[in-house]
Amino acid sequence: DTSFEPSVALASLVQHIPLQMITVLIRSLTTDPNVKDASMTQALCRMIDWLSWPLAQHVETWVIALLKGLAAVQKFTILIDVTLLKIELVFNRLWFPLVRPGALAVLSHMLLSFQHSPEAFHLIVPHVVSLVHSFKRDGLPSSTAFLMQLTELIHCMMYHYSGFPELYEPILEAVKDMPKPTEEKIKLILSQSAWTSQSSSLPSCLSRLSGKSETGKTGLINLGNTCYMNSVIQALFMATDFRRHVLSLNLNGCNSLMRKLQHLFAFLAHTQREAYAPRIFFEASRPPWFTPRSQQDCSEYLRFLLDRLHEEERTLKALSSAKTSESIMNEESQTQEAVHKAQVFAEAPCMGSEERTLIEKMFGGKLKTTICCLNCKSMSQKEEAFTDLSLAFCPPTSLENAGPKCMECSEVKDDYMVQTNTLATSPAGETLLNNFEVNGGCDTIMNEGTIKDFSTEPNSENTTNSELNKVQDNRDVSQSLVGKNTLSVTDLLNYFLAPEILSGDNKYYCEKCASLQNAEKTMQIVEEPEYLILTLLRFSYDPKCHIRRKILDNVSLPLVLELPVKRATSPLAVVSGGWSVGVEISDIGENLAKKLKPSGADEVTCPQLVPYVLSSVVVHSGVSSESGHYYSYARNVTGSGPSGLCHQSTALSLVSPQDKLLTEESPCTVVENELDTEMPREWFLFNDSRVTFTSFQSVQKITSRFPKDTAYVLFYKKQNSACGFNTNSANGLWVNGDPPLQKDLMDAITKDNKLYLQ
Repeated sequence: DTSFEPSVALASLVQHIPLQMITVLIRSLTTDPNVKDASMTQALCRMIDWLSWPLAQHVETWVIALLKGLAAVQKFTILIDVTLLKIELVFNRLWFPLVRPGALAVLSHMLLSFQHSPEAFHLIVPHVVSLVHSFKRDGLPSSTAFLMQLTELIHCMMYHYSGFPELYEPILEAVKDMPKPTEEKIKLILSQSAWTSQSSSLPSCLSRLSGKSETGKTGLINLGNTCYMNSVIQALFMATDFRRHVLSLNLNGCNSLMRKLQHLFAFLAHTQREAYAPRIFFEASRPPWFTPRSQQDCSEYLRFLLDRLHEEERTLKALSSAKTSESIMNEESQTQEAVHKAQVFAEAPCMGSEERTLIEKMFGGKLKTTICCLNCKSMSQKEEAFTDLSLAFCPPTSLENAGPKCMECSEVKDDYMVQTNTLATSPAGETLLNNFEVNGGCDTIMNEGTIKDFSTEPNSENTTNSELNKVQDNRDVSQSLVGKNTLSVTDLLNYFLAPEILSGDNKYYCEKCASLQNAEKTMQIVEEPEYLILTLLRFSYDPKCHIRRKILDNVSLPLVLELPVKRATSPLAVVSGGWSVGVEISDIGENLAKKLKPSGADEVTCPQLVPYVLSSVVVHSGVSSESGHYYSYARNVTGSGPSGLCHQSTALSLVSPQDKLLTEESPCTVVENELDTEMPREWFLFNDSRVTFTSFQSVQKITSRFPKDTAYVLFYKKQNSACGFNTNSANGLWVNGDPPLQKDLMDAITKDNKLYLQ
């Protein structure tokens, strides 16, 4: 009678089928063309129901054999359907001692083989804690043994799907006194159990369709190890001023990368889908040396992306300005003009604010490097643009003896990335080829003295006490808060800007002495960016093992960061003895022509502490740059308003005093008071397709709870700068403060939403 489900008592018959028939039977079942997928799914579901029959024997053996048989013939759709339909029922059976062994065997196989998405595991996560407590109360030896097996299984799954701190914290708390398997063992278990040797080959479209998450934000589908891109895109999308500029650009009829980014941002803002698949953007923005489907360094990707967008805009500007003169000139002189324009762009850093590219306006800052010969005391200086600062970890000694950094060892050069990402606006008169033209953007050019070494003992002579005290004070603050030896971002920034001694293999060639000399190198930020991007240099090359190892140190992240900016007050345009530098009109409102002083002259600087607030954090989970997973935390921060925070709700929750202290001394009390009241739903966690609400506490505690999950790339937004964006734009209504979209974009989104909803 098809209207009735057959009784689970049928399970009693299974023990009478000889086990040696399994291989033959399963092979004929899975390869029989007459057995339709639907009836196979139904049969498998019924067999799983039989696990509930206490008198049954061998049911789990048959179920696991059938699951393996279906995987062998790649019937993944059946496996996914059955796993998602039945995994909660199987987990439920663990409550009953008689059927527990069989249920645990099937549950382990289901979870460990379902490696393409956390969906199955996350169905049972909410029920784990109560079961663990029940096993503990039970006190029976059998319960304890099962608890150890279950704990090992759960650890494997949490390792495989890292990046869900909110979900896993209660479980970690519940099993903290149970033995934890080693990383090697976890990797072994996972590698032996996947349906396919490469689980990422399963199409991502197999995950279930569901509507947008309660956050109202859209996730990004992982296209096969593309979390390095997804986490960076979400951080850029949440950089509110940057997103609004991108969305407001008029790029009709243009097939540029910026147009593709605009398309992606528009979909993230307005789609009805829970997650969007950024295929077109991925193909257009993937660096050519990145192997598809393999894990990559998100900081390298971000640098490449910003560089491409910057280059593209400059080229388009040069072309369009060449076109305007078309009517006046004949063809020959016109091409010369275009070439000339392009050269002007490549050589001249002296662009007014309207001539700067969007990337320069949003992420561009300026660093001044001064090298002072310790023999003749002559100085040479150089200014260069940056879009991000790479912060090296200070050797522990440098904080105690805190002398200037000493740079003797030349082999370290290659181990650490170049300290600054140089934008292609080099000083006129010394036309440096920009990194993109030289080698396809593969790495930034190694300019003199842009690499910091932190492997050697610092030299304690020539100590600059003020720097030292600053480092020491910050360290004391962060230590007293976070426990022993926790560095803060401020410590790393101070270390980056601390004077550095060039000696040994790294001596400086002084033109005045006409020989190699010991020298002191200092770096100063002379123009601050709207968005400050900081990369913590966590990956160092291990020459013995030929791999890039990861520094897992916890670094405390201040909510408010103060950037010391030394703007030159003298508007006199003088050409320096060492390097010649053009005039740069800053768009920060100073409108001072910044010029470098002649060698040896005294410079009047007003070091100013510019406040920044934390906007987003990209986290790397794993132990090397070639593996692991990326996800990001971000919140709504805008430049306008006294606090720069875009409050979404009116409810207030006080930040704990510890968090307040971590912000370190703030230059203006207004900022600190505003930041005391953190919005409860202001932070978001973006983990590929999944977006959830989170809190700043969760961001701060991440490494202490999950030792291999560490902050890697940080975005800070400059406080109280409206950043020249006219919100009362003439072109219509703004949605959530975002500009209205171009018509063709809006049409594409509306069409896709209709399709999706159907």
